[in-house]
Amino acid sequence: MANHKSALKRIRSNEAKRLLNRYQLKTTRTFIKRLKATKEKEAAEKLFIEVSSLVDKLAKKNIIHKNNAAHKKSKLARFVNSIAA
Repeated sequence: MANHKSALKRIRSNEAKRLLNRYQLKTTRTFIKRLKATKEKEAAEKLFIEVSSLVDKLAKKNIIHKNNAAHKKSKLARFVNSIAA
């Protein structure tokens, strides 16, 4: 157990940050699943803009690695482009 007040505060703040990061990651994963389930090209393009923004935010906050974000966006862009109009 922690012996210093600062260590106790660090434990509390780490837990709060962990929960926020988990929430943001889970929300992004849900949007990605929603995008993959989309059949219409127009709807997919609109949703892709939103999803890529969410992925960029995760990378900016170091929740996921920037290369992981680039990989996800590239794969989703290929999916959106493959949908028949």
